[in-house]
Amino acid sequence: MSPEHQLTIDLVIPVFNESGVVEQTYADICKIIDCLPHEFTIYYVDDGSKDSTVASLAALAEKDKRIVLLELARNFGHQAALTAGLDASTGDFVISMDADGQHPPEMIPPMIELFEQGYDIIQAQRIDEGGGLSFKKITSSGFYALINLISGTHMEPGAADFRGMSRQAVDALKLMPEYHRFLRGMISWIGYRSVILPYHETNRVAGKSKYSFGKMFRLAMDAIFSFSLMPLYIGLSAGALFFCLAALEMVYVLSFWVTGRTSNLAPGWSSLMFVILIVSGMIMILLGFIGVYVGYIFQEVKGRPVYLLKRGKE
Repeated sequence: MSPEHQLTIDLVIPVFNESGVVEQTYADICKIIDCLPHEFTIYYVDDGSKDSTVASLAALAEKDKRIVLLELARNFGHQAALTAGLDASTGDFVISMDADGQHPPEMIPPMIELFEQGYDIIQAQRIDEGGGLSFKKITSSGFYALINLISGTHMEPGAADFRGMSRQAVDALKLMPEYHRFLRGMISWIGYRSVILPYHETNRVAGKSKYSFGKMFRLAMDAIFSFSLMPLYIGLSAGALFFCLAALEMVYVLSFWVTGRTSNLAPGWSSLMFVILIVSGMIMILLGFIGVYVGYIFQEVKGRPVYLLKRGKE
């Protein structure tokens, strides 16, 4: 990049039902970026909000020409909304962050500094403040431990969708048009030069998290089935195990015939039913895994877009 070139920086911010919040977080962002000598564009992506979020964003866009409002046709999910913003971005450096205030804008300057040092991906990593165990902490730790164990792509615990990416990294990500998107894994997979930037998560400005347990579970399933074939291997391993148990059972029964103790063989209906139920259960689980993969393939080959815009770039 030549010394005369002014660095262009895009902020991509997905929003869903954050009326009354976006105004405050926008003001906090402006306190930071207004002091920086770069050209900023703020892409707000409304993910089918049902409240007055769009009206609030439109009012902000009227006052600040740096704001570009993208309105999705319906609620497509956080990963799709984030994808829409990344697709629309054109800056040299793109920072994605949430609109609820938990991603502190104070991290923007150090991200820019690391980008200028040559890093393509600056991944913000939440520092655990302690405060005891919670259901979310336990499930999050378990998920990252599992996905790092079964996939070939390492993902940092506590590293959510608060990150900065070079234009090269964003363009590489745009070459991956898959329908079921787990951006944390996809960005780790592309393998560009990256660095971890720790930060302390701040409290939400207002309201509560829109990421319900159901949404987190679906995102975890997208990650597991998109980045690993381990579920199929588990089914195959279970089948091999029961095949070995069946062979041992056959040897055990033959031993009675060889030693002439056939009279000691009891009609083992209970054990037979137990084995049948276990084996049938494993077959159903394996078929379920296969069905999920086939379903993912079906949704991919249909080629439907990840999102649809109701309002595009203005």
